[in-house]
Amino acid sequence: DYTVRRFLLTEDNALNMEIAVELIRVTGASVDCAVNGLEAVEMFMASPAGFYDAIFMDVQMPVMDGYTATRKIRASGHPDAKAIPIIAMTANTFTEDIDAALASGMNGHIAKPVDVRALYQIIAEFLEARPF
Repeated sequence: DYTVRRFLLTEDNALNMEIAVELIRVTGASVDCAVNGLEAVEMFMASPAGFYDAIFMDVQMPVMDGYTATRKIRASGHPDAKAIPIIAMTANTFTEDIDAALASGMNGHIAKPVDVRALYQIIAEFLEARPF
């Protein structure tokens, strides 16, 4: 069922993941979770075209960091690889951190701890650009 918004959340901290999942589910969306960048890449690659509406990507994770995972997703042959919004979720909020996220292929940046209004605003912005 592709009428429900579906997001892939990549976060290695269990508490941060739980909070983000609840904040996103309030919007009526479904959330799939990955605990590191490699798992996120594998889940995205296994998904059919149009399955995920956006990916929320932690930057600092074990196994594979968010920048590397984003580059792998963007370079993949998946039909959504170039277009899917990928949003960094990180405590690193300096200009150079935001620039690094964008340079890796991410479309946006949300600071942690997550500001609820900023999260909902970025979801609305990217989903407006990606209508059903």
